[in-house]
Amino acid sequence: MDFRDSPSDAAFRAEVTAWLDANATRLAAGEDREIPMFTDGERDDDISEAQAWQKKLYDAGWGVITWPKEFGGQEATPMQNYIFRQEMTNYDVPSSEIYLVPHGMVGPTIIVHGTEEQKKRWIPKLAEGSEIWCQLWSEPGAGSDLAGLQSKCERDGEGNWVLNGQKVWTTGAQWSNWGLIITRTDPDLPKHRGLTVFVVDMRAPGVTVRPLRQMTGGADFNEVFFDDVKIGDDQRIGDINDGWRVAMTTLMFERYAVGTGGSGDKMVAPLVKLARSSARNGGVAMDDAAVRQEVADAYVKAKLLTLTGYRSLTKTAKEGAPGPEGSIMKLVRTALIYQISEIGTEILGMSGALMGDGAPDDAYWSLNFLGAMGAKIGGGTDDIMRNIIGERVLGLPKEPSVDREQPFRELRTASRA
Repeated sequence: MDFRDSPSDAAFRAEVTAWLDANATRLAAGEDREIPMFTDGERDDDISEAQAWQKKLYDAGWGVITWPKEFGGQEATPMQNYIFRQEMTNYDVPSSEIYLVPHGMVGPTIIVHGTEEQKKRWIPKLAEGSEIWCQLWSEPGAGSDLAGLQSKCERDGEGNWVLNGQKVWTTGAQWSNWGLIITRTDPDLPKHRGLTVFVVDMRAPGVTVRPLRQMTGGADFNEVFFDDVKIGDDQRIGDINDGWRVAMTTLMFERYAVGTGGSGDKMVAPLVKLARSSARNGGVAMDDAAVRQEVADAYVKAKLLTLTGYRSLTKTAKEGAPGPEGSIMKLVRTALIYQISEIGTEILGMSGALMGDGAPDDAYWSLNFLGAMGAKIGGGTDDIMRNIIGERVLGLPKEPSVDREQPFRELRTASRA
C-alpha cells in the first residue's frame, strides 16, 4: 500500500480540513482527546452534543459520507472515509460512539437488504442523527449461539406481526427511537432457517427497557422486554425466515466497525503520554526498563493493528465490502484495549483504582480497565472470532453442529418457544 495520498485523495483531505477548520476547534500539537470507552454515569448531555454535531455534519454533506447521495451521503470511497475519520481525530468534537451501531451496523444492513421505501423512510434520519438506533440480537439464552434465540414474531391474522420475548446487552436501547431485531418466525424449521429481522419502534406499547448498571457505574447496556408488541409487515427487513442471512450482514459490518474503530497509534498515544509524565523514583515511569518494555509491546501491536487496517482498507476499496478480516482486527483490537488499560493502571499504582473527582485523567484509566473485558465479549467473543478466523481465513474444518438440521421446536433450548 502506498501511504502517500493520491492527488485526488490529497485534494479531498484539504477539503475536509478546510471545513473542519471553519467549524471545529483544532487540537494543539501533541494533544489527544482522551475519551474513555466507558462512563461512570449517564450520557444524556453527551448524546445531545453528539446529535447537534451530527446534524451539522449532515447539513454540510458530511453525515455518513459512504452512503448514497440521495440519503445524505457522498458515495465516498473507503479511502475517503478513512481520511475523513483520520482528520476528525485532530479536532475537539463530540464523540460519535452513540452512532457506532446506527451508522456502522444498522444503516448498512438496511441499505443492503431493505426495500426502496424502507431506505427512504429510515436512512436519511439515520444519517442526520435525529433518530438513534439499537441492535437487538443477544438473549439470556442465546449469546454466542445466536441462532438459538427464542424471541418470536407471529402473524396476527391481519397481515401484521406480534412480537414477544426478551433481549439483553442491548447498547443504547434507552436512548433509541428504533431497533433492528432478529426473531423466530417458524419454530418448525432448523434454528438458522426460521428467523426473520424486523424494525421495532422502541417507544411502542409493550416495549420495556431496563438499563443494566455496570461496574464502571454507567449503564450503556440494557435488557429489553417485548410483550405483544405490534409490528407492521412493512417493517420486515428481508424475506420471511431469511433473517440469518440479514443478521450475518449486520455482524460482518459490526466486527469491521469495531475492529477499525480507530487508529492503533491513537489508542496507544495516551499510554505513552502517561508513562512519560508519571513520577517514579525521582524520574518518570518511562525510565523504568520494565515499563518501557510493556509500553513498547503495546506500541508494536498498535502499529501492527494500524497496518492491518490499511490492508483491510485496500481490500475493501477493491471489493466493496468487508470480509472476515474484520474478525481479525476485532480480536486484536479488543485485546489491545485491555492490555493498554492494564498497563496504564499499573503505572498509576494505587491511584489507578480511583473513580470520580480527583481520579487521574478524569478516571480515564480506571474506567477503561473496568470496561475493557466487556469489549472482548460484545460483537462476538474472542473464541467466536477465533472460530471465524480458523474457518473462513485459514480454511480449517467447521466445528461439528449436530442440531443444524433439526427443527428448532425439537431442541431442548426451545422449551419456551
